[in-house]
Amino acid sequence: MDADIRILLDKQACTELVYRFARGLDRCDEAVLRSVFHPDGTDDHGYFKGDANAFIAWVLPLLRTMERTQHVIGNVLVEVSGDEAWSESYFVAYHDVTDAAGQALRTTVAGRYLDRFERRGDEWRIAHREFVSDWSASDPRSDMWDRAAGGDRRYGQRAPHDPLYAQGFSAAGQAVAA
Repeated sequence: MDADIRILLDKQACTELVYRFARGLDRCDEAVLRSVFHPDGTDDHGYFKGDANAFIAWVLPLLRTMERTQHVIGNVLVEVSGDEAWSESYFVAYHDVTDAAGQALRTTVAGRYLDRFERRGDEWRIAHREFVSDWSASDPRSDMWDRAAGGDRRYGQRAPHDPLYAQGFSAAGQAVAA
């Protein structure tokens, strides 16, 4: 295969892992999150440092305390060298929570994921991820749009209740026959 095409395919495979991680977080889908990391992969979120399996066991209960989340991936720059790759991926994450006083808040975190990927066999996965927070804010949340729009509104849900799963998507992010 032409070397340039191989590099493009490798970059795309790594980029899709970044997207899949965001899906796994927002759907609280353990299988999706596990599919992103090598079994011996590690994660450094600052307040959590350890192996990826322990990260998943730590983050899912935390996310389930939130009413909804959305992790939006922005710029993804990937550099490939043989069976290793590195990326810097920008994200903005929205977390709908209710504080102890009962106030509905939207906490926004913007930052970057710094990933080191390894291709083992024919499969790319994250070997190490580092979370970098660039800024954050918490603001009162309003459901004004929901009231103004009227009618039934479909909201994102946790796995397996999100409409995504009714479409037949697998943990690997591929559509499967229903």
